[in-house]
Amino acid sequence: MPQQETKKRRSMFARKNTRRPPRQAAKGSDGSPAATGRMDLPFLILTILLTVMGLVMLFSASFPSANYETGDPAYYLKRQGLFALLGLAAMVVMSRINYQRIRRYALLLMGLSFFLLVLVLIPGLGVTQNGATRWLGKVGVITFQPSEIAKLAVIVYFADSISKKKTLMETFKYGIRPYMLVLGVYAILMLLEPHLSGTILIVGTGVVLMIVGGIRKQWALGGIAAVTAVGFTYVKLVESGIISYGANRIQMWKNPFIDPLDDGYQMCQSLIAIGSGGLTGVGLGKSRQKFLYLPEEHNDFIFAVVCEELGLIGAALVMLVFALMILRGFWIALQARDRFGALLVVGIMTQIGLQTFFNIAVVTGFVPATGISLPFFSYGGTALALQLFEMGIVLSVSRQIPAPRGG
Repeated sequence: MPQQETKKRRSMFARKNTRRPPRQAAKGSDGSPAATGRMDLPFLILTILLTVMGLVMLFSASFPSANYETGDPAYYLKRQGLFALLGLAAMVVMSRINYQRIRRYALLLMGLSFFLLVLVLIPGLGVTQNGATRWLGKVGVITFQPSEIAKLAVIVYFADSISKKKTLMETFKYGIRPYMLVLGVYAILMLLEPHLSGTILIVGTGVVLMIVGGIRKQWALGGIAAVTAVGFTYVKLVESGIISYGANRIQMWKNPFIDPLDDGYQMCQSLIAIGSGGLTGVGLGKSRQKFLYLPEEHNDFIFAVVCEELGLIGAALVMLVFALMILRGFWIALQARDRFGALLVVGIMTQIGLQTFFNIAVVTGFVPATGISLPFFSYGGTALALQLFEMGIVLSVSRQIPAPRGG
């Protein structure tokens, strides 16, 4: 009897062992894990919150000019809303794709961005607005800036290249020279448009990726010191009259009220809007400056309308949401599974952070006007769609964060 029970137990144990082993995590074609984990929920919520807030403020800021220009108060909202839906769809799709696949297109993206930046400079192809040729033609009713593609191209190429070099980044030959050459070409092409703000964003993002990638600290500190010295010297030369280029812009930055009806008009109206908001604002939708007083009220200067309608408290809350999303992005970069994913997220969040800072700084008069939009808020469908696509890349990286070890 005991022998029969022993045989029975052995047969049961054998049947248990014949069960199918647990399924292994899905792999990408390059052997890396596919994006099958849970995406970072706080980052997703903050992204959607900024998108919704941006659409609400865009409608509030744009309906007077939209009604005046087109007869449809919701004209800008409808166009931006369509691109927001496309961008959110692209974000969801990208979040479910293994971000490692993006590195295959690093050189292709960079080559395409160079080609488009050259194309926009050809007379008859580039679209000129407000004295700058930054837009490339029209596809139906779509006008886009090649600089938006260039921003993403720099991030992907730098992340891919730097992630492969590791200790070689400490050498000038491999860690400084090739990247400064790339940034130099981008800077020349974009300054020819001219597009100073886009140049600052691309160069700034590239330099941050080089620093994070491991270049020597003395080179990083030396470069920052050199740029600061050049900027300070340029301002002084302009003020002394030795250099005339940009003199009017510097003068209007220091005191726009010396010419409130012409060159200083936009800055004066922006400051009036901000001051009118006070602590709590005049109320959502009740801005007075947006009624054809403040130029670019739904684009580069939309934050002035935010300040007027929501006041200091509302503007601070908007900045807080931006700060939380950017910080959460950097947290994802710190937790990333590999070096490439970490650099991708650092590049994307640096770009969003710099763009947000410079837009608010321009609108409040902290820095001279450069023509830079506020992410998720300013009107621009292709820019919004690309920003949401980039958020999808961050979410893809977050889905591969290694699970914490128990015990």
